[in-house]
Amino acid sequence: MVNLVHDLIYHSANRSPRAEALSYQGQTKSYGEIAQAVERCAKRFLAAGLSHHERVAVYLEKRIETVIALFAANAAGGVFVPINPLLKPDQVRYIMTDCNVRVLVTSAERFKLLIDVLPACHDLHAVIIIDSTENLPQIPGLNLFSWDDCFTCESDQKPFRVIDSDMAAILYTSGSTGKPKGVVLSHRNIVSGAKSVSEYLCNQPEDRILSVLPLSFDYGLSQLTTAFHVGATNVLMNYLLPRDIIRIVEMENISGLAAVPPLWIQLAQLNWSGAAGSLRYITNSGGAMPRATLDQLRGVLPGTQIFLMYGLTEAFRSTYLPPDEIDKRPDSIGKAIPNAEILVLREDGSPCAPGEPGELVHRGALVSMGYWGDPEKTAACFRPIISKQHGLTIPELAVWSGDTVRMDSEGFLYFIGRRDEMIKTSGYRVSPTEIEEVVYASGMVGEAAAIGVPHPILGQAILVIVTPGKNEKLEAEDLLMACKRHLPAFMLPSRIDIRPGNLPRSPNGKIDRKMLFQEMQHVFTENPA
Repeated sequence: MVNLVHDLIYHSANRSPRAEALSYQGQTKSYGEIAQAVERCAKRFLAAGLSHHERVAVYLEKRIETVIALFAANAAGGVFVPINPLLKPDQVRYIMTDCNVRVLVTSAERFKLLIDVLPACHDLHAVIIIDSTENLPQIPGLNLFSWDDCFTCESDQKPFRVIDSDMAAILYTSGSTGKPKGVVLSHRNIVSGAKSVSEYLCNQPEDRILSVLPLSFDYGLSQLTTAFHVGATNVLMNYLLPRDIIRIVEMENISGLAAVPPLWIQLAQLNWSGAAGSLRYITNSGGAMPRATLDQLRGVLPGTQIFLMYGLTEAFRSTYLPPDEIDKRPDSIGKAIPNAEILVLREDGSPCAPGEPGELVHRGALVSMGYWGDPEKTAACFRPIISKQHGLTIPELAVWSGDTVRMDSEGFLYFIGRRDEMIKTSGYRVSPTEIEEVVYASGMVGEAAAIGVPHPILGQAILVIVTPGKNEKLEAEDLLMACKRHLPAFMLPSRIDIRPGNLPRSPNGKIDRKMLFQEMQHVFTENPA
């Protein structure tokens, strides 16, 4: 029986040790090889001083060592923290200090980028470099190990005992204000998610699932866990262009592919003639897929099942629309996934009538443990509901999504909108405040507001509206260059508007974002270029 995250690998290794688990740039590893590597890497973490429930950060692109390190953290009794490889050093530092990372796994090149910020990571004790440690600078109090050390470590220390309700991972997702929030997932959350998704996707050992999304994204991590749950093969890819994905689908005989709407929009316009034959299914999450894109994909992939899904990191995955329902209700986000219940509730917690807008609330085994180190935000998002079952009154925590939906008379759900001001761009949730902090730090502006406005490709584009600072002749290109030094590409503004005077205010004195949105919401739909 699989109860713990690393058991997903061990169970498949015991069942079919020679079956292919991972493929990356011509390298392949069987389940038996991966299981052995995870055990050895776990020993290195323990020998390096990792203690019970301490955090292991992995700051790498998708590759075989990345996967081994993530699962080895759990096998040792620790918690893994995948860091998006696109993040800049200051953002990496924030995550590592926020959750008190003890061990970091990275490459020599990335280590050099982090030299200036690592001394501020006071809990960091050891860094494991997947390639050569030669000529790397020493940082006082920090032990450097090479990846090869993982496979020669002879530590006799036993892994710490964990159970399925213990922490397994912390995934950082942007909040509507301030810095990213660390969503804490238990072993039960991750394993239940793998079982649920693989059930409705009908995953099987013969599947070859292409992993193109970041493993720091719950949707990307799911490609690993669902594959490992059934003993399928996961093909890792760090793509540069959409056509590279189609090439890999054909070359690797891919049967399952997950992506977000901006990527599907680009993929739908390409030639799939040589690759369509192997694809059994594709999935979409991270935002609504445009109807035109859905129609294009159905045209170029006539033999492929399309699963439209909705999820949030706080509960992993909530709903899916079965492929045979697409003709009837292409705008629906479907019904609850297996082993979850989705409610539509009013502010007072009472259920909405059919067709009445309300907040999507998710209950069940996939509801995460809360936000790391933030009891106030946890209490706001994870709130109790009362489940009455055969005379028992059972209080439990459910996740209140902040998303407004409606449910029709047949129980199908339809997304209406978000309550907060998050920007959803290219499948990422981006905090306006985090962008504004960088803009203000440039010293060039007086006032700044970052908003998300509709965009035909990105879903939402990031628009930054600013006023010049005192005695400053502000140029948009100069401000954009300042942003590029501190923000990854997906967080960069698509446009910077410079205005004289002050930005509009709401009655409570805050910058009136709603007014700015109303003024600018058509800027990209009317002028896409």
